[in-house]
Amino acid sequence: MSEKRSNAITQGFERTPHRALLKGTGVPQEEMGKPFIGIASSFTDLIPGHTGMRDLERFIEKGVHTGGGYSFIFGIPGVCDGIAMGHRGMHYSLPTRELIADMVESIAEAHRLDGLVLLTNCDKITPGMLMAAARLDIPCVVVTAGPMMTGTGREGRKFSFVTDTFEAMAQYKAGVIVYRQYHGHSDRNPRHESGALRNVAGRFVDEAADCLRQRRTDRRAGPGADYSAADHDPRRL
Repeated sequence: MSEKRSNAITQGFERTPHRALLKGTGVPQEEMGKPFIGIASSFTDLIPGHTGMRDLERFIEKGVHTGGGYSFIFGIPGVCDGIAMGHRGMHYSLPTRELIADMVESIAEAHRLDGLVLLTNCDKITPGMLMAAARLDIPCVVVTAGPMMTGTGREGRKFSFVTDTFEAMAQYKAGVIVYRQYHGHSDRNPRHESGALRNVAGRFVDEAADCLRQRRTDRRAGPGADYSAADHDPRRL
């Protein structure tokens, strides 16, 4: 069995200052020998598919400890492409992919983490985290909050954020529907109708990356395992 990466900061006389700092974060002496697992969380209130991640962080943390590891949560930023669309903010979305990859890699290397759980969901965040996992070549598990489900209107009709919202905008501009009808479409955000705190329901980068990841990873266990929450309670995963 190969030596744990984290031994570089936990073992030996020379690492006394390192252990002191780790104890300052709350790591007990008896836990120093466990694998150190980083939880790269992209929680933010700015992206619909990420607002429910605080709850998932705690369940991942419990899973790591149940599996015999010691977890450390650290934050990763994210930009919502939809909110950044159509104004100066568009220039800042794509560069965050490289920043995210660099940040995950830097944290894992600087702190000699033995493995990672990558909590991700949307455009640029998922590709950035996957890039970091490839660079690091350490055990990584990718967890997503899954796709956004459709919402249901008063008439029982299903509403999609992408199809219905953008189509309603075009129909209103063309005079096909009146403002009341347009407003009814724009108010039916699937997130609120279905309670799905997940990524945007459309074939964008986030969904495409999810599909690619599911095709190329082992969904059962081990390095590169994938656990998505499309039709399940993500906390159980």
